[in-house]
Amino acid sequence: MDSLTSLAYGFGVAFTPFNLLMAFLGTFLGTIVGLLPGLGPINGVALLIPIAFALGLPPESALILLAAVYLGCEYGGRISSILLNIPGEASAVMTTLDGYPLAQSGKAGVALSISAWASFLGGSISILGVVIFAPLLAKWAIAFGPAEYFALMVFAMACLAGMAGDKPIRTALATFIGLWLSTIGIDANSGVYRFSFGFLGLADGIQFVVLVLGLFSVSEILVLLERTHYGHKAIKATGRMLFNLQEARFTFGAMTRSGLLGFILGVLPGAGATLASAVAYMSEKRMAVKDNIFGKGDLRGLAAPEAANSASACGSMVPMLTLGVPGSGTTAVMLGALTLYNITPGPLLFERQPDIVWGLIASLVIANIMLLVMNIPMIRFFTKILSVPNWALVPAIAMISSIGVYAVHATSFDLFLMMVIGIAGYLLRKADVPLSPILLGFILGGLMEQNLRRALSISNGGLEILIASPISKGVWLLIVGMVVWPIVRRLRRTAVSNESKS
Repeated sequence: MDSLTSLAYGFGVAFTPFNLLMAFLGTFLGTIVGLLPGLGPINGVALLIPIAFALGLPPESALILLAAVYLGCEYGGRISSILLNIPGEASAVMTTLDGYPLAQSGKAGVALSISAWASFLGGSISILGVVIFAPLLAKWAIAFGPAEYFALMVFAMACLAGMAGDKPIRTALATFIGLWLSTIGIDANSGVYRFSFGFLGLADGIQFVVLVLGLFSVSEILVLLERTHYGHKAIKATGRMLFNLQEARFTFGAMTRSGLLGFILGVLPGAGATLASAVAYMSEKRMAVKDNIFGKGDLRGLAAPEAANSASACGSMVPMLTLGVPGSGTTAVMLGALTLYNITPGPLLFERQPDIVWGLIASLVIANIMLLVMNIPMIRFFTKILSVPNWALVPAIAMISSIGVYAVHATSFDLFLMMVIGIAGYLLRKADVPLSPILLGFILGGLMEQNLRRALSISNGGLEILIASPISKGVWLLIVGMVVWPIVRRLRRTAVSNESKS
């Protein structure tokens, strides 16, 4: 089947009444979770995975629900950023730079509507890229063997290290913590206990849901308990509630360029929406030389990160579906959901289970439209939800997290382990160590070990198999470039600064 025929088949799956209901519930719940400060798509998706599995949802319906929650959270985090100057998640930080000044100047309605339109346009560009490139990438990926997959996992780690911005050491530390956590439990080959510390509950390793909810939800509870009330009042949208044609034309170029950039960075494993929004914002700021009012309420400064965020969210589905490599922290969570349903992502997934793949892609289109239609009329309602006090929010998160963890194996040890991981996550956050690389390292660590052992068993222990094929050689060259380029760039900056001082 070609792409259009496959997409039509996917719409047949997505347009069933039950799956449409899942898409609507996902976008609505995702928007609510995203707009509450401190919560984000990882929390939203992680909380719903055990619920969807316990309810016995079919795999295609569960994935449609989780994908819709992902897109909804990406948009919902912008609402608190614009109205309260409080980013709902890390990727929404760039939105506050121009979104909040626009709201302060009485253009809250315009800012929120531009945000919705930019998210829709960026998501549409990215979905088109998914339809065009996902099958091509799937066919190309058939040539991947254990050695190529191992190199690909290392490349994902290099992306995290090379794109860590001003925190490369902390990001590398978080990645190695995730790799270490993935080794806990009985070695499948030798039967040796690894890092179990005498606890029988760790014999099977750390369960994915326990790690996610402990690392993000419990640590977030501790952060919320630590905070005092912000004291901000929601800024009411006054004047126009929608952007006009002139404003649409003014921001269209920034949205289009940022959507393309967001899709490319979304496909890149480990990059994610945070990087996409920052790169898109800085690119548009450099292009707007003459009439640059970025940081003071420039609509392009709001539209660019919004389009990039949405495009990156959709683009991160490509490596997850075609290669089994998560493109972001949230798709790492969704990758864990696939394993719960015994679904192995990869190139053969398009042939063996097209209803899941193309139903998910078609649902992205539907969820993207639902977000645009649903969010604009609900702007006034969103400002009221932001007033939920922490005394009501914290118990709700704690209750849902505990139920989700206990429902997996019905053991109190998992609840205890979730609390320990949550405290450790809180301490890491206080030390400014990012948590998403831990999750990516945990997900990729097991896959790295499996593929490395398979490759070495094929070659009878010879390491040359890791660089034998053209694909693996190309990936290793990319890895070297990802690691070396930031170092070279930093050395060049140091040399230029020394020359200017002298």
